[in-house]
Amino acid sequence: MSDRKLTLATLVRVAVLCCAGSGMHAAYADPPLPNNDGNDGVLRVCADPNNMPLSNNKGEGYENQIASQMASDFGYKLEYTYFPQRMGFVRRTLRDKVPDTENFKCDLIIGVPKGYDMTATTRPYLHSTYAMVFTKRPDLASINTPTDLLKLPPETLHKLRLGIFSQTPAVDWLLSNNLIEQAVSYQAQSGDPAAFPGEMIEHDLASGTVDVVFLWGPIAGYFAKRAGDKVKLVPFPPTPGIRFDFEISMGTRYGEKTWTTKVDQWIGHNQAKIDKILTSYEVPLLPVASAPTAAAQ
Repeated sequence: MSDRKLTLATLVRVAVLCCAGSGMHAAYADPPLPNNDGNDGVLRVCADPNNMPLSNNKGEGYENQIASQMASDFGYKLEYTYFPQRMGFVRRTLRDKVPDTENFKCDLIIGVPKGYDMTATTRPYLHSTYAMVFTKRPDLASINTPTDLLKLPPETLHKLRLGIFSQTPAVDWLLSNNLIEQAVSYQAQSGDPAAFPGEMIEHDLASGTVDVVFLWGPIAGYFAKRAGDKVKLVPFPPTPGIRFDFEISMGTRYGEKTWTTKVDQWIGHNQAKIDKILTSYEVPLLPVASAPTAAAQ
């Protein structure tokens, strides 16, 4: 499973994020311009207006909180350019300029997959995994690991409707366990700006349209918490042959090494603050691998 699987999912947003831009990055390797890296005391962030728990236009997501903490530590004012994280996101935000000026609309994407090729990337600050979420009920009470799902009595297992996003690791897992016929497939990029991945839990799981859903952990954790004690979350451990865990970095424009390094160093010095924010949103966290300061971009 490649990192591209995550980008096609998530930014389901983690899903929802990989197709966010288009074109070759070499065309955007411009030297830093005045006021596009905080020189004017403004942190300009590119974000999705409706992608909780990551971000929204009310500032309620964990990416909003991380951006707010960074701006505070830098002594900057925080401003946003909002655009749905779908096809064209990078082109319409990080790479787009304010009309009739040479200033870019925004200068930082708080969450991109590690090594994302549409932007330069910092060291990772978040390491999480996919998870299963299901309604607490007697016939599913024995599930404490993903493997436990496979141990259910056949008459129970083969009646379950399994909600998945297309082109995510869950697809491969269902295929490898002969459960793909029971999948209820969702599109990672629906084209509806009002749609959000957590609807699988908040609406469809609650209504009984699906029995078990497979989601990127940060999304699963947040919406499972909102559902209270009605649902249970089971994260995927490292699984031979199928990758469920991914690291998330921050994205900047290619060619802006000074700015990228500044953000990278902030992450390195403030990982504890970031972890505290992520934990408050019930993000299932795995250890973040140590990383050097941002290399030349």
